[in-house]
Amino acid sequence: MLTDIEIAQAATPEHIAKIAQRAGIDPSYVELYGNHKAKIDYTILDNLTAPDGKLVLVTAINPTAAGEGKTTTTVGLADALARLGKNALVALREPSLGPVFGVKGGAAGGGYAQVLPMEDINLHFTGDFHAIGAANNLLAAMVDNHIHQGNDLDINIHRITWKRAVDMNDRQLRSIVCGLGGKANGVPREDGFDITVASEVMAILCLAGSITDLKERLGRIIVAYNRSSQPVTAADLKAHGAMAALLKDALKPNLVQTLEGTPAFVHGGPFANIAHGCNSLMATRLALKLGDYVITEAGFGADLGAEKFFDITCRLAGLKPAAVVIVATVRALKNHGGISKDKLGAENLAALEAGLPNLLRHVENITPVFGLPAVVALNRFPTDTEAELALIDQRCRERGVNVVLSEVWEKGGAGGAALAQEIIRLVEQPSNFTYSYELSAPLEEKIEAIATRVYHADGVELSAVARQQAQLLTQLGFGDYPVCMAKTQYSFSDDPTLLGAPTGFTITVRNLKVSAGAGFIVALTGDIMTMPGLPRVPSAEKIDVDANGKIHGLF
Repeated sequence: MLTDIEIAQAATPEHIAKIAQRAGIDPSYVELYGNHKAKIDYTILDNLTAPDGKLVLVTAINPTAAGEGKTTTTVGLADALARLGKNALVALREPSLGPVFGVKGGAAGGGYAQVLPMEDINLHFTGDFHAIGAANNLLAAMVDNHIHQGNDLDINIHRITWKRAVDMNDRQLRSIVCGLGGKANGVPREDGFDITVASEVMAILCLAGSITDLKERLGRIIVAYNRSSQPVTAADLKAHGAMAALLKDALKPNLVQTLEGTPAFVHGGPFANIAHGCNSLMATRLALKLGDYVITEAGFGADLGAEKFFDITCRLAGLKPAAVVIVATVRALKNHGGISKDKLGAENLAALEAGLPNLLRHVENITPVFGLPAVVALNRFPTDTEAELALIDQRCRERGVNVVLSEVWEKGGAGGAALAQEIIRLVEQPSNFTYSYELSAPLEEKIEAIATRVYHADGVELSAVARQQAQLLTQLGFGDYPVCMAKTQYSFSDDPTLLGAPTGFTITVRNLKVSAGAGFIVALTGDIMTMPGLPRVPSAEKIDVDANGKIHGLF
């Protein structure tokens, strides 16, 4: 069996100019990055007047070590729609180098449902993440330089909230002491690094609607508080203009293609467990103007990525999804039912029954809570038995949701024909899309609404520090912001060991911070960290390049 990278390397992609033409993009807006990648000038949006296409979100159950295949399903569904003669486009996030070299892997799909060039997308791509990291760290440097040069803004060095960033899993940098003091070496203070995908700059890039909007949002970033407890912003430091200059090309959506030549925008990459987890709004808007069907993806399970896509991205942009795909596998559901990874190949209806509540809870969230039509896409494995498939089908139909078998990993778009047909049917169904909370609600009520309505927790417990922060942020005028929950992806709860559909738990919020430029409040729950670490055996150990420059071991 060929690996993902072997399948990708055996493909013969079309020139990206042909893909742009297929998407309906005038050549004057296409900036080539070699033969198979391009940046699209976002000013094209000023001249596109067609009505928006149908927006379909692909989400999933809580992820497991068994794997679910969300990106693969996204790509395969778009290819399947294209095979049926539909004008379909893909909108995805860019992979972070952290998971690529860590344990999770890339974000270019898999098997015969991938976006190309797979190696480029999973590694440096068009340099967007480097630009985001540079802008983030320019701001950090200007904060410390301001203090070193006399601190006219009276910044309290114990209340600096802006961290440095690097796009790598490096636990050594989570907490550091920087500056050796003296005349030449900066003021000593505690500092730390976030992974680049968790930077507010990443969120801003993905939510900005124009270069002007980008610069204004960058200016609103709160980097610290002064000794009078008033916020100090990037605009106060006069940093936002230079940051925007670093990001002017990164703001342009990246155009690539699937293995079957379907146009795909891959742009932006915030994590869904510690950020809002959706590709850039610019790419989504562009795809909606160009396609009749736009298939996009939200990170991790529906409790994280989908909730944030609805409550933050769609609310900000006025988007209304037409349908939702919830991805699952028999193997992953048995894992949620308590079976270890090495025993998932054997039929086990009892374990499947025990794990099914995880899927059903996500179904109930998408349909009654957010009011959208949904389908369950079941990625089929050779070890799945007819009895197991029938049980999942029965339980989902009892909730009024159809189950469709997906074989896009093995067969590409041809393996997603049934899923495509169901989506064509669903997008014409009436829906009552709504949010899980009202913006006007007090901050703590919004957090509780997410916890009780989406996670099905008994309630929320805020630490004493978080309560003080909630009061301060409300006083500063940020109480009407949406909430971005930072929570483990593995469980509905904030405890990664509670699999399935746990009950009788509370969500503990230990810290609140405002991302004033992005326009949301981040609530840090449990033990979630904004800088991951590498596993005992990182994927980096398996990746190599030969004398001809051919990469091996990249999945």
